[in-house]
Amino acid sequence: MAKAAFLGLGVMGYPMARHLRANGHEVTVYNRTTTKAEKWVAEHGGKFAMTPAEAAAGQDVVFACVGNDNDLRAVTLGEQGAFKSVRKGAIFVDHTTASAEIARELAAAAKAADFGFLDAPVSGGQAGAENGQLTVMVGGERAVFDAAQPVIMSFAKAARLLGPSGAGQLAKMMNQICIAGVVQGLAEAVHFGKKAGMDIEAVIEVISKGAAQSWQMENRYKTMNAGRFDFGFAVDWMRKDLAIVLEEARANGSRLPLTALVDQLYAEVQAMGGSRWDTSSLLARLER
Repeated sequence: MAKAAFLGLGVMGYPMARHLRANGHEVTVYNRTTTKAEKWVAEHGGKFAMTPAEAAAGQDVVFACVGNDNDLRAVTLGEQGAFKSVRKGAIFVDHTTASAEIARELAAAAKAADFGFLDAPVSGGQAGAENGQLTVMVGGERAVFDAAQPVIMSFAKAARLLGPSGAGQLAKMMNQICIAGVVQGLAEAVHFGKKAGMDIEAVIEVISKGAAQSWQMENRYKTMNAGRFDFGFAVDWMRKDLAIVLEEARANGSRLPLTALVDQLYAEVQAMGGSRWDTSSLLARLER
């Protein structure tokens, strides 16, 4: 069993840390809002720390899952950041969806301090975190990944090393590109079917058995058809992720016309008051 710290107890980090504890690991948590860390300890045991540096001190593995590049820099390289106290030979695993650039920056800082670093964004949403069924896309060195994987599997159904530092974040960008296009297509299909007077339930039951099938179709069409959009990944978070994707695309010269369009469609959903609606709310925009 490992001595672990978890930095960031949001909708993903809170249950991920719980699964670590449930699998027998010794867990110290840190959260910017201390009351949430205190609540987690009251529910699950373990310890909480007042700073990332305090949480990371003496641990075998330090996990982080925070909001964006700036949040990640604060908890790692900040005045009271974890990188000030991670011991030599330990491993830092970052589950934040962030840029490939910061992944490489932190990997270099970790190497200079003689500890391991993995960029390891996740897919599966809040439900995957709650159920310990996340998919983890990892960048870093093979030996570091092999050492960390057994602990990561406390809250994951799959974890794969995809290349050097930054590769995990690039894989997550590809994941979000796929989701953006699929959700818009599903929204348009449901909207079209309603306008045509079709039985949406019956049609989806049929086409979900063929080439149109997707995770989004299987898991979101019923709530979309009912006009309910409070299930999972929020529009604000998706736009943050798509901003990272589009910035990387400008840097590497790739052309993402559909992704750029869907990003602007999500901006319209935000303007409708749907910032916290889930990503399937693209349908609401069509049905205004």
